[in-house]
Amino acid sequence: FYQPRSKMLVATANNKVPEDKLVLGVTLNGESKAYPIEIIGYHHQVQDTIGGESVIVTYCTVCRTGRVYSPMVDNKKESFRLVGMDHFNAMFEDKTTKSWWRQATGEAVAGKLKGKLLNEFPSQQMRLSAWLRQNPSSLILQPDPAFQKEYAHLAGFDKGTINSSLEKKANDSWKQKSWVIGVQYKDVSKAYDWDMLLSERVINDSIGNLKLTILLEKDNASFHVWKRQLQDQSLRFTVDSLGFRDLNTSSIWNEDGLCLEGPLKGRQLVPVQASQEFWHSWQTFHPGTLQYK
Repeated sequence: FYQPRSKMLVATANNKVPEDKLVLGVTLNGESKAYPIEIIGYHHQVQDTIGGESVIVTYCTVCRTGRVYSPMVDNKKESFRLVGMDHFNAMFEDKTTKSWWRQATGEAVAGKLKGKLLNEFPSQQMRLSAWLRQNPSSLILQPDPAFQKEYAHLAGFDKGTINSSLEKKANDSWKQKSWVIGVQYKDVSKAYDWDMLLSERVINDSIGNLKLTILLEKDNASFHVWKRQLQDQSLRFTVDSLGFRDLNTSSIWNEDGLCLEGPLKGRQLVPVQASQEFWHSWQTFHPGTLQYK
């Protein structure tokens, strides 16, 4: 699994990636970039710069985990290579100390730097069309012509229909290869069943004193997790014939968390870092995780 030989990020006008593809989107210091999962899923990591910050955009298809880290270790920019996997998760080795780092957590688990953590940058997974709606000036990573055959092996990964027992979505909930949305808040982690979200469209919940709402967009692929606690009240949301609205004031919100109509017009929900991944991965790397049922 090699780094791209030709790393090209382009504006929407020159983009060749279909807009129904899933991407890992990142915004830093006012600059936004989107990395298609069926591309970075092959490479496992892509080194780049966003808003003047060095980043490594990582993805493990066997765990369905997308993470974006800073490569800075002890104030020095480090380089990494894929060396294998542990508990089915990709393992990276740094060039300087040969320590091994776990992709799902950014933790060094073996070697001189064992116990250190890479700084994680916020990222979002959604369809490219949803990302560009939020970030119309975003650049988009293009497929490297040198790896077209390798990318083809991941066709269907986005939808979980790929012909691979390690990467295909399970049909039932809470199985090893079921999809969940995982949220970590302070010392508490919680998993939300993807199939339940498909049915409910909106989930209102709390993790400790964090009150959150999860929304699945109409495309059945793009999801958002927001704080539902405004300064003066805790909101509860629903999706019905009127649209995405809060039950407190019946204000109407869009799929970007912005209130469009009603008493709360102009208010913006604050995003909460979350990830979609396989249940076996989330529970392995978040022992003691709670399950929303």
